Amino acid sequence: MSTIDKETARRVAKLARIRVAEENLPQLASELSHILTFMEQLNAVDVEGVEPMTSVTPMRLKRRADRVSDGNQQDRVLANAPDAREGFFAVPKVVE
Repeated sequence: MSTIDKETARRVAKLARIRVAEENLPQLASELSHILTFMEQLNAVDVEGVEPMTSVTPMRLKRRADRVSDGNQQDRVLANAPDAREGFFAVPKVVE
């Protein structure tokens, strides 16, 4: 079981740029020790042959056909443009 002492907790707080009052360091050290203990328990679990999950519930992403199209929305897209000419966005010239 890993234990974190008060000095290590102080150093971790400094590295994380978290201001921790001196009286709260023992509690922080205890919480960090509990986290390390839990991580050690997780490392002890045999996960051989277990597939990684993307979610706790089985899900299948919705898929659509992968086909090239122009979207057929040129007029709607250009309606938002402050200046459109000949079917394109018009922008001011920036190079002389």
